[in-house]
Amino acid sequence: MIEADGNRLRHLANGQLKTDPAVPLSHRLSHLADQLDAVLADHGPHAAAVEEVFVNANPQSTLKLGQARGVVIMTAARAGLDIGEYAPTFVKKAVVGTGKAEKAQVHAMVSRLLPGVTIAGPDAADALAVAITHAHHLASKRAGITR
Repeated sequence: MIEADGNRLRHLANGQLKTDPAVPLSHRLSHLADQLDAVLADHGPHAAAVEEVFVNANPQSTLKLGQARGVVIMTAARAGLDIGEYAPTFVKKAVVGTGKAEKAQVHAMVSRLLPGVTIAGPDAADALAVAITHAHHLASKRAGITR
């Protein structure tokens, strides 16, 4: 979670929502929705953003990621949020300057853009990068700049 005021960004929160891999997928997805509902209730965001699914080497992992992403989109939409969706390469280019940036580069740039932040891991750094990308996209949209 970030707050954007023009070009100024402020870190509000970051972390990881976890589920028990020993529990059936349907229950894990339900638990994910419950956790996200709690985060949304606690912070009351005005918008949300998600990364588009990328295809990785393991098709089962890609499918599960897509299902979790669907839960995230549905939960945010039920909360009345507008949702931005961004390709991983677009996020990397927006935050680092190159679409082929490594995770460490994304993490470092997020730390630079949000001074003093303690990032809860690589996934949290990626999520903050998506939030930063969305904030910049919304600011450009308000200013009448198209991309």
